[in-house]
Amino acid sequence: MARVLLFGPLRDLAGWREREIEAASLAALRGFLVDEDADLGAALAGPGVQVAVDQAVVRGDVGLSAGSEVAFLPPMSGG
Repeated sequence: MARVLLFGPLRDLAGWREREIEAASLAALRGFLVDEDADLGAALAGPGVQVAVDQAVVRGDVGLSAGSEVAFLPPMSGG
């Protein structure tokens, strides 16, 4: 199971900060989240949202293993 973390407005929208979800890949995880909550799925696909798997920012699909940590990071502002 992957440990899924949401931060900032993504956490507020979902109503949770951390969950364990069974998924073999990032694409499968995203699909699960979209099926469960369309608004959250749309927000996760929004501009500026980044994904880190095991504390490394990734792009595209990657495989997940038991114990993977997946963090969805909202767009950052400031400077």
